[in-house]
Amino acid sequence: MFLETMFLETMFLETHFPETLPSFMHLIELYKSIQGESSFAGLPCIFIRLAGCNLRCSWCDSEYTFTGGRKMSLDEVMQEVRKLAPVKLVEITGGEPMLQEREVIPLMELLLAEGYEVLLETSGERPLASVPPQVHKIVDVKCPGSGEGGGFRLENLTVLTAGDEVKFVLANRADYDFAREFMSRHKLTDKTPNVLFSPAFRKDASPERDASNCLLDPRELAEWILADGLNVRLGLQLHKFIWEPLTKGV
Repeated sequence: MFLETMFLETMFLETHFPETLPSFMHLIELYKSIQGESSFAGLPCIFIRLAGCNLRCSWCDSEYTFTGGRKMSLDEVMQEVRKLAPVKLVEITGGEPMLQEREVIPLMELLLAEGYEVLLETSGERPLASVPPQVHKIVDVKCPGSGEGGGFRLENLTVLTAGDEVKFVLANRADYDFAREFMSRHKLTDKTPNVLFSPAFRKDASPERDASNCLLDPRELAEWILADGLNVRLGLQLHKFIWEPLTKGV
Protein backbone atom coordinates (compact mmCIF):
# COMPACT_ATOMS: atom_id res chain seq x y z
CA MET A 1 0.00 0.00 0.00
CA PHE A 2 2.86 2.37 0.82
CA LEU A 3 4.47 1.90 -2.61
CA GLU A 4 1.13 2.34 -4.37
CA THR A 5 0.40 5.58 -2.49
CA MET A 6 3.92 6.90 -3.12
CA PHE A 7 3.66 6.12 -6.83
CA LEU A 8 0.28 7.83 -7.26
CA GLU A 9 1.35 10.91 -5.32
CA THR A 10 4.56 11.23 -7.31
CA MET A 11 2.79 10.79 -10.65
CA PHE A 12 0.39 13.60 -9.64
CA LEU A 13 3.26 15.91 -8.76
CA GLU A 14 5.13 15.05 -11.96
CA THR A 15 2.02 15.87 -14.00
CA HIS A 16 1.04 19.12 -12.26
CA PHE A 17 4.24 20.43 -10.65
CA PRO A 18 7.20 18.90 -12.59
CA GLU A 19 9.59 21.65 -11.55
CA THR A 20 9.34 20.59 -7.89
CA LEU A 21 10.82 17.12 -8.35
CA PRO A 22 14.28 15.75 -9.10
CA SER A 23 14.67 13.71 -12.28
CA PHE A 24 14.11 10.05 -11.51
CA MET A 25 12.08 7.23 -13.00
CA HIS A 26 9.81 4.56 -11.56
CA LEU A 27 11.15 1.19 -12.72
CA ILE A 28 9.52 -2.20 -12.20
CA GLU A 29 12.41 -4.26 -13.56
CA LEU A 30 15.55 -4.08 -15.69
CA TYR A 31 16.87 -7.33 -17.13
CA LYS A 32 18.40 -9.11 -20.12
CA SER A 33 16.48 -11.69 -22.12
CA ILE A 34 15.52 -12.75 -25.64
CA GLN A 35 13.30 -10.29 -27.48
CA GLY A 36 9.97 -12.06 -27.88
CA GLU A 37 8.06 -9.68 -30.13
CA SER A 38 8.34 -7.32 -33.11
CA SER A 39 10.69 -7.64 -36.08
CA PHE A 40 13.54 -7.88 -33.54
CA ALA A 41 12.15 -11.15 -32.11
CA GLY A 42 14.82 -13.69 -31.22
CA LEU A 43 17.60 -11.20 -30.49
CA PRO A 44 19.22 -10.69 -27.07
CA CYS A 45 17.74 -7.53 -25.59
CA ILE A 46 17.85 -5.42 -22.43
CA PHE A 47 14.40 -4.56 -21.11
CA ILE A 48 13.69 -1.43 -19.09
CA ARG A 49 10.16 -1.89 -17.76
CA LEU A 50 8.62 1.25 -16.30
CA ALA A 51 5.79 1.52 -13.79
CA GLY A 52 2.37 2.97 -14.43
CA CYS A 53 -0.32 2.56 -17.06
CA ASN A 54 -3.47 4.55 -17.76
CA LEU A 55 -5.13 1.69 -19.68
CA ARG A 56 -6.67 -1.54 -18.40
CA CYS A 57 -6.68 -4.00 -21.29
CA SER A 58 -8.78 -7.09 -20.66
CA TRP A 59 -5.92 -9.45 -21.58
CA CYS A 60 -3.08 -7.44 -20.00
CA ASP A 61 -0.13 -9.63 -18.96
CA SER A 62 1.70 -6.95 -16.99
CA GLU A 63 -0.77 -5.70 -14.40
CA TYR A 64 2.04 -5.84 -11.85
CA THR A 65 3.37 -2.65 -13.46
CA PHE A 66 0.31 -0.53 -12.66
CA THR A 67 1.66 0.77 -9.35
CA GLY A 68 4.80 0.62 -7.25
CA GLY A 69 8.27 0.44 -8.69
CA ARG A 70 11.61 1.69 -7.48
CA LYS A 71 12.97 5.18 -8.04
CA MET A 72 16.11 5.38 -10.16
CA SER A 73 17.94 8.34 -11.62
CA LEU A 74 18.93 8.35 -15.28
CA ASP A 75 22.55 7.75 -14.28
CA GLU A 76 21.56 4.74 -12.17
CA VAL A 77 19.55 3.28 -15.05
CA MET A 78 22.47 3.71 -17.44
CA GLN A 79 24.86 2.06 -14.97
CA GLU A 80 22.56 -0.98 -14.77
CA VAL A 81 22.25 -1.14 -18.56
CA ARG A 82 26.02 -1.04 -19.04
CA LYS A 83 26.43 -4.01 -16.69
CA LEU A 84 24.49 -6.15 -19.19
CA ALA A 85 27.09 -5.73 -21.94
CA PRO A 86 27.73 -6.74 -24.64
CA VAL A 87 24.00 -6.54 -25.52
CA LYS A 88 23.35 -3.29 -27.38
CA LEU A 89 19.61 -3.65 -28.08
CA VAL A 90 17.37 -1.98 -25.47
CA GLU A 91 13.59 -1.91 -25.22
CA ILE A 92 11.78 0.64 -23.05
CA THR A 93 8.39 -0.76 -22.13
CA GLY A 94 5.81 -0.78 -19.35
CA GLY A 95 3.09 -0.21 -18.38
CA GLU A 96 3.00 2.85 -20.57
CA PRO A 97 6.50 4.38 -20.70
CA MET A 98 5.33 7.68 -22.18
CA LEU A 99 3.60 8.51 -18.89
CA GLN A 100 7.16 9.27 -17.75
CA GLU A 101 8.00 11.28 -20.86
CA ARG A 102 10.05 13.86 -18.95
CA GLU A 103 12.60 11.19 -18.03
CA VAL A 104 12.10 8.75 -20.90
CA ILE A 105 13.14 11.15 -23.66
CA PRO A 106 16.51 11.99 -22.00
CA LEU A 107 17.03 8.27 -21.33
CA MET A 108 16.52 7.48 -25.01
CA GLU A 109 18.98 10.21 -25.96
CA LEU A 110 21.60 8.86 -23.54
CA LEU A 111 21.19 5.32 -24.87
CA LEU A 112 21.46 6.47 -28.48
CA ALA A 113 24.54 8.55 -27.68
CA GLU A 114 26.25 5.42 -26.30
CA GLY A 115 25.51 3.41 -29.42
CA TYR A 116 22.49 1.41 -28.25
CA GLU A 117 19.69 0.47 -30.62
CA VAL A 118 16.52 1.58 -28.84
CA LEU A 119 12.97 0.23 -29.06
CA LEU A 120 9.94 1.92 -27.49
CA GLU A 121 6.83 -0.18 -26.79
CA THR A 122 3.82 2.14 -26.44
CA SER A 123 0.06 2.09 -26.77
CA GLY A 124 -0.04 5.14 -29.04
CA GLU A 125 -2.52 6.75 -26.65
CA ARG A 126 0.14 9.32 -25.63
CA PRO A 127 1.79 11.85 -27.99
CA LEU A 128 4.92 10.49 -29.69
CA ALA A 129 6.21 13.55 -31.54
CA SER A 130 8.99 14.11 -28.96
CA VAL A 131 10.48 10.62 -29.40
CA PRO A 132 13.88 10.82 -31.18
CA PRO A 133 13.54 9.65 -34.80
CA GLN A 134 16.34 7.09 -34.35
CA VAL A 135 14.18 5.18 -31.84
CA HIS A 136 12.18 2.24 -33.23
CA LYS A 137 8.61 2.86 -32.07
CA ILE A 138 6.43 -0.23 -31.64
CA VAL A 139 2.95 1.27 -31.47
CA ASP A 140 0.11 -0.91 -30.21
CA VAL A 141 -3.28 0.07 -31.65
CA LYS A 142 -5.84 -1.25 -29.19
CA CYS A 143 -8.60 -3.42 -30.71
CA PRO A 144 -12.19 -3.64 -29.35
CA GLY A 145 -11.48 -6.93 -27.56
CA SER A 146 -9.00 -5.15 -25.29
CA GLY A 147 -11.75 -3.01 -23.79
CA GLU A 148 -9.57 0.04 -24.54
CA GLY A 149 -10.30 0.59 -28.24
CA GLY A 150 -10.82 4.11 -29.52
CA GLY A 151 -8.09 5.88 -27.54
CA PHE A 152 -5.40 5.82 -30.23
CA ARG A 153 -4.04 9.26 -31.23
CA LEU A 154 -4.27 9.38 -35.00
CA GLU A 155 -1.69 12.19 -35.12
CA ASN A 156 0.87 9.60 -34.03
CA LEU A 157 0.57 8.04 -37.49
CA THR A 158 2.17 11.18 -38.92
CA VAL A 159 5.42 10.62 -36.96
CA LEU A 160 5.90 6.98 -37.99
CA THR A 161 9.06 6.18 -39.92
CA ALA A 162 9.89 3.17 -42.07
CA GLY A 163 11.74 1.73 -39.08
CA ASP A 164 8.71 1.87 -36.80
CA GLU A 165 6.10 -0.82 -36.27
CA VAL A 166 2.35 -0.90 -35.70
CA LYS A 167 1.01 -3.83 -33.71
CA PHE A 168 -2.52 -5.17 -33.26
CA VAL A 169 -3.11 -7.66 -30.43
CA LEU A 170 -6.11 -9.78 -31.43
CA ALA A 171 -8.49 -11.72 -29.21
CA ASN A 172 -11.09 -12.76 -31.81
CA ARG A 173 -12.37 -12.33 -35.37
CA ALA A 174 -13.90 -8.93 -34.57
CA ASP A 175 -10.45 -7.67 -33.57
CA TYR A 176 -9.00 -9.02 -36.81
CA ASP A 177 -11.67 -7.25 -38.89
CA PHE A 178 -11.04 -4.02 -36.97
CA ALA A 179 -7.28 -4.25 -37.56
CA ARG A 180 -7.71 -5.04 -41.25
CA GLU A 181 -10.05 -2.08 -41.73
CA PHE A 182 -7.83 0.30 -39.70
CA MET A 183 -4.82 -0.79 -41.71
CA SER A 184 -6.61 -0.16 -45.01
CA ARG A 185 -8.27 3.13 -44.05
CA HIS A 186 -5.03 4.69 -42.81
CA LYS A 187 -2.77 3.10 -45.47
CA LEU A 188 -0.42 1.81 -42.78
CA THR A 189 1.90 -0.02 -45.15
CA ASP A 190 2.60 3.31 -46.89
CA LYS A 191 3.93 4.63 -43.57
CA THR A 192 5.82 1.53 -42.42
CA PRO A 193 6.32 -1.96 -43.85
CA ASN A 194 6.19 -3.38 -40.34
CA VAL A 195 2.58 -4.15 -39.39
CA LEU A 196 2.14 -6.97 -36.87
CA PHE A 197 -0.90 -9.07 -36.01
CA SER A 198 -0.41 -10.93 -32.73
CA PRO A 199 -2.82 -13.25 -30.87
CA ALA A 200 -3.53 -12.24 -27.28
CA PHE A 201 -2.56 -14.60 -24.46
CA ARG A 202 -4.88 -15.68 -21.67
CA LYS A 203 -4.40 -13.94 -18.33
CA ASP A 204 -5.01 -17.30 -16.64
CA ALA A 205 -2.51 -19.12 -18.86
CA SER A 206 -1.52 -22.64 -17.89
CA PRO A 207 2.15 -23.64 -17.48
CA GLU A 208 2.03 -25.27 -20.92
CA ARG A 209 4.35 -23.57 -23.41
CA ASP A 210 2.10 -23.89 -26.44
CA ALA A 211 -0.62 -22.14 -28.44
CA SER A 212 -3.40 -23.45 -26.19
CA ASN A 213 -2.83 -20.32 -24.08
CA CYS A 214 -3.65 -17.97 -26.95
CA LEU A 215 -7.10 -16.37 -26.98
CA LEU A 216 -7.00 -16.62 -30.78
CA ASP A 217 -5.54 -19.72 -32.41
CA PRO A 218 -2.40 -18.63 -34.36
CA ARG A 219 -3.19 -21.10 -37.12
CA GLU A 220 -6.64 -19.58 -37.59
CA LEU A 221 -5.10 -16.12 -37.67
CA ALA A 222 -2.54 -17.26 -40.25
CA GLU A 223 -5.32 -18.63 -42.44
CA TRP A 224 -7.23 -15.33 -42.30
CA ILE A 225 -4.11 -13.36 -43.23
CA LEU A 226 -3.40 -15.64 -46.18
CA ALA A 227 -7.01 -15.64 -47.36
CA ASP A 228 -7.11 -11.82 -47.35
CA GLY A 229 -3.63 -11.41 -48.82
CA LEU A 230 -2.55 -9.04 -46.07
CA ASN A 231 1.04 -7.80 -46.09
CA VAL A 232 1.50 -8.18 -42.32
CA ARG A 233 3.76 -10.12 -39.98
CA LEU A 234 2.15 -12.72 -37.71
CA GLY A 235 3.80 -12.19 -34.36
CA LEU A 236 3.98 -14.66 -31.49
CA GLN A 237 5.32 -13.80 -28.05
CA LEU A 238 8.34 -16.09 -28.23
CA HIS A 239 9.21 -15.72 -24.56
CA LYS A 240 5.87 -17.35 -23.67
CA PHE A 241 6.87 -20.42 -25.65
CA ILE A 242 10.44 -20.51 -24.31
CA TRP A 243 9.46 -20.05 -20.65
CA GLU A 244 6.18 -20.70 -18.87
CA PRO A 245 3.74 -17.98 -20.00
CA LEU A 246 3.29 -16.31 -16.59
CA THR A 247 7.02 -16.08 -15.83
CA LYS A 248 8.19 -12.54 -15.07
CA GLY A 249 11.52 -10.97 -15.97
CA VAL A 250 12.15 -13.00 -19.13
